[in-house]
Amino acid sequence: MYLSPQVKSLLVKQRYHLVGRHEHAAVKKCHWLHKALTEDKLCYKSWYGIQSHRCVQFTPMLSCPNACLHCWRIERSDPGVSWDELRLPPIDKPETLIEGALKEQRRIVSGYKSNPKVDRKRFEEALHPRHFAISLAGEPTLYPYIDDLLGLLRSKGFTSFLVTNGLYPEVLSSLSNEPSQLYVSINAPNETLYRKVCRPSMSDAWQRLNETLSLLSTFKCPTALRLTLIKGVNDVDIEGYASLIEKANSHYVEVKAYMYLGFSRYRLKLGNMPRHSEVVRFAHLLSQHIGYEVLEDSLHSRVVLLSRLPKPIEVA
Repeated sequence: MYLSPQVKSLLVKQRYHLVGRHEHAAVKKCHWLHKALTEDKLCYKSWYGIQSHRCVQFTPMLSCPNACLHCWRIERSDPGVSWDELRLPPIDKPETLIEGALKEQRRIVSGYKSNPKVDRKRFEEALHPRHFAISLAGEPTLYPYIDDLLGLLRSKGFTSFLVTNGLYPEVLSSLSNEPSQLYVSINAPNETLYRKVCRPSMSDAWQRLNETLSLLSTFKCPTALRLTLIKGVNDVDIEGYASLIEKANSHYVEVKAYMYLGFSRYRLKLGNMPRHSEVVRFAHLLSQHIGYEVLEDSLHSRVVLLSRLPKPIEVA
C-alpha cells in the first residue's frame, strides 16, 4: 500500500482530495480559489494571466526525494509519520488523473453554490477550470507519464505551470510537451545550505539541480526560478543565488516568503516567516546582482517578481 492508513488520514484531514485508483495524486483547494470566489481577489499568478477561480491546484505524485524544511506537506521525517514515500505504487495513466482531478475540483467548487457572496458567473466559470498548477506537493517529474500528462492537458485546452525541484534533469530534457511555464525551486545558494534546507535523499542532488539549471535556456516556454525565503536560514549569500540564476538565465525569479503552514510547523518556527518588507528588501538586493528588474510584488502572498523581460508573458 502506497499510503498507510495513518498518512492517508492525515492528508484527508488536511483536505487533500486523493485522485486515481492508486491515490498517488491529489487536488487541494487553494486559499486563492476561495478569495477569488468570495471576494473577487486574485493570486499573484494573475501576473501571467491566470484566473484563480479557474485554477486546479494539483500534483500527479505525492512522493518527493527531498524533505524540505519549509514544505507544508507531510514528510517521511516528520514526528510520528511512517511512510516509505519513495517506494512508488502502481501508476495511474494521465487521463485517469485529469478526469479525477476535475471531478474533485468540481466537488470543491460546488460547496460555493449557495454562498451569497459568490457571483453566479464566476461560480459557473470555476466549475470549468482552464489551468493546472502542478505544484501542490511532491515532485511531479517522479510521475513516469509527466510528458503525456502535459501533452494531454494542452490538447484539452488547459494551460499548466510545472513546478519541480530539478532533481530529474533527464526527465526535463526528454520532454516533448512543455508546460505553459516551468518553475525550478532554488532554496539555497550553495551545496552545504542546500543539504540543510532541502534534506535530499540523493547524494548527487546538488549536481542534479545544477544540471537542470543549465537546461533551462533550451526551453521554449517561459521559465522561472522560485526562491522560498526562510528568515534566519537561507536569506544569505546573495552572490551564490546570483550565480545559480546566471546559469539558468530564466525569464523570471520569484522570491517568496516561507509561510508557517501545515507540517512545516514541526520543522521551523513562526519567526522564520519573513515579513513582506523583508522579502522586498532581499529581492531588491538580488536584482542589483543579476540585472533583473523588480516588476511586481504581492503583499498578501509575500512574493516579489524579478524579470529580465519588460513585462510578464501572459500564458492564458
